[in-house]
Amino acid sequence: MIPLLVPEINGNEWKYVKNCLDTGWISSAGSYVNKFEEMIADYVGAKYGIACMNGTVGLHIAQQLAGINSDDHVIVPNITFVATLNSVKYIGATPILIDVNPHDWQMDLDLLDKYLTENTYYKADEKGSHYYLKSTSKRVKAILPVHVLGNIGNIDKLQKIALKFKLEIIEDSTEALGSTFKEKHAGTFGKFGVFSFNGNKIISTGGGGVIVTNDENLAKKAKHITTQAKVSQLEYIHDEIGYNYRMVNILAAIGVAQMEEFPFLLTKKHEIDAFYRFELKNIGDIEFQQVSKDVKSNCWLFTFKTKKMRELLLYLNDNGIQSRPFWKPMNQLVMFENDIYVQKNDNSSKLYESCISIPSSSGLKDIEMKKVVSVIKKFYTSVEDIKNN
Repeated sequence: MIPLLVPEINGNEWKYVKNCLDTGWISSAGSYVNKFEEMIADYVGAKYGIACMNGTVGLHIAQQLAGINSDDHVIVPNITFVATLNSVKYIGATPILIDVNPHDWQMDLDLLDKYLTENTYYKADEKGSHYYLKSTSKRVKAILPVHVLGNIGNIDKLQKIALKFKLEIIEDSTEALGSTFKEKHAGTFGKFGVFSFNGNKIISTGGGGVIVTNDENLAKKAKHITTQAKVSQLEYIHDEIGYNYRMVNILAAIGVAQMEEFPFLLTKKHEIDAFYRFELKNIGDIEFQQVSKDVKSNCWLFTFKTKKMRELLLYLNDNGIQSRPFWKPMNQLVMFENDIYVQKNDNSSKLYESCISIPSSSGLKDIEMKKVVSVIKKFYTSVEDIKNN
């Protein structure tokens, strides 16, 4: 079986993990945590990085520190991995789900702007000056864009909407390490950005995340509450409710080694994307995700559209090629079915019904890529033969 996404372990991972084991620094304290935080922050161009257990808790903490609470709405795309919406619910806020653009599969910002213009009112009170949703009287506090598959939407337009409606921007950049918009890195356009290093990401620590920000006070606060809000090195004194959200040193050691290899891994992702796009162009009814000229995607997971998605999905997996459908739209999950969903053409459902992801590991060999393409071409040839007969 050619796997969908697996980490590439070819650097100093064994060496650094052995160092942790040899010295006994395997838990949350240790030099690799600090180094990994610095490497991620430096790479993306942020002043501060705060390592944590995973991207989900990173999004939770970012929203808490942005002042979001149960009286607030948070704007999110309807196509994303469920962790994005879970983090909004953790904080007690109410999501507003926005349909996505049918071309780049990112949040439909024209739809969002129209919705907020028609359905909010402005009010100044003890909380400050904010926009409130007419139907709920709740404050619309933040927008949580998700850089789906490492692609990025129109950040210029997003920032204008955020400024117009006084929204905090918290970027779900969990899939977007290595992606840029106008040469500025994902995760650095708002108050916070959050990256994930789960086993299927472009680099992996097994499980882990990093919050990035340019605000020193917020960075210190994030570090404090993710480490149980402990204020004394000697005694067990804590000054507020904290969380055991720390990344452990042994995982950070893997992350440091992975970051050392990241330029190679990113280049390989670009090569895989280019190969698939060239070989699958004009095959059957395949359509690719569009990427704007302002965006350089990390090409995390190659995904395309086809009306034959379900049949192709079974065919590929039956032929030893692990493939997966797109995420189910959030409004179709039982936990979120009663939340507001803003749509005109329900592109989310159309993408869910037609998108398929194929093997995209950084360590994917040429012979494996050629096999994937060969099997896909064979599928469409057989479909055409059946149609003609």
